[in-house]
Amino acid sequence: MNKNGWIGLIGSALILVGGSAAGIYVKAQVPAELQGAPLLAVGEQNKSLKDIIFQTQKHVVMIETDTGSQGSGFLYNSEGDLLTNAHVVAGVRHVTVKTADARELEGEVIGISTDTDIAVVRVPELQGTEPLPLVRYDKAEVGDEVLAVGSPLGFQNTITTGIISGVDRSLHIDPYTYEDLYQISAPIEPGNSGGPLVDKKSGAVLGINSAGLEDSAIGFSIPIGNVLPMAEGWSREPMTMLPGLSLLDEPAQEQEETSLDKMAGYLVAHFYDSLNNGDYVYAYSLLGGNWKEGTSYVKFREGYLMTRNVVIDDMHVTTRDDEATVTALLSVDERKDGEYVLSKYQVTYKAAYENDQLKLLTGTGKAIKK
Repeated sequence: MNKNGWIGLIGSALILVGGSAAGIYVKAQVPAELQGAPLLAVGEQNKSLKDIIFQTQKHVVMIETDTGSQGSGFLYNSEGDLLTNAHVVAGVRHVTVKTADARELEGEVIGISTDTDIAVVRVPELQGTEPLPLVRYDKAEVGDEVLAVGSPLGFQNTITTGIISGVDRSLHIDPYTYEDLYQISAPIEPGNSGGPLVDKKSGAVLGINSAGLEDSAIGFSIPIGNVLPMAEGWSREPMTMLPGLSLLDEPAQEQEETSLDKMAGYLVAHFYDSLNNGDYVYAYSLLGGNWKEGTSYVKFREGYLMTRNVVIDDMHVTTRDDEATVTALLSVDERKDGEYVLSKYQVTYKAAYENDQLKLLTGTGKAIKK
């Protein structure tokens, strides 16, 4: 072999040895130096719109005051703190909070601004409840699809859909100055104020619905990231004095209680909403203690696995003393012999308060022959 041939052979050998050594180093050393989670979440699935609506509604409440003000709020942390608009709770320290599972709780205003339309209400009974996810840093863009959730005109947990139709809007509604607002195509009616503006794809909160133009399908929402530092400051150190109130202010007088028949009807409807969304744990939590003692969660869940799309065709509620009787006619898709068929049922529930929470005490049903 000539000299050039030997040089080529030696060079190839060096390349092979160097490549092998580099491969061994990368395999052994690089993983040890990498930190953090994988960049790609394998197997992650997008939530359906129905799932997002249902999960959001569970964390949105109606807020009422003894001055007649009514609005909405939503859980933003695990301390039981609600974000809402200042104009919803201005002038009071204590408010009534109505939850999606038919509870009436007392909330205390622990922070409120006099120039930014933002306030925080603490509800001790909600402490430990998982809050809604928040978009802390990113901003929505024109064209993004959104959901506005609230209690317009007293209709709790109403959903309106729209898009971000404008950004960086400013306006003044005495005494509040609004800057850097989202303009949305979902209308904001009385009672919507303080509710969340939710990203339609992720279910995360983009903003706080705050104002709307009269007789117009245009609303305005405060970007959540703009007010989180202020809200979180109040959550860490609640205000000892609220604007316009003294330390000796009396608790809000008791609100006129919502009638038992309305609350019982709402509870039954919410029970079936939970089943339709496959949230059997939450549906089971709406049962009374005696019912749970006689029916395990596993047995309860098995009873509904072969059904879907339960629709309440009609409902009638009667009350006697402290107990309500709810009779409902249902249309149910049931799986039989490998396919779904439509069935009709009449169900009757007894509902009453247990430990200040309205529960379904008993339930019976019978099939209606076609």
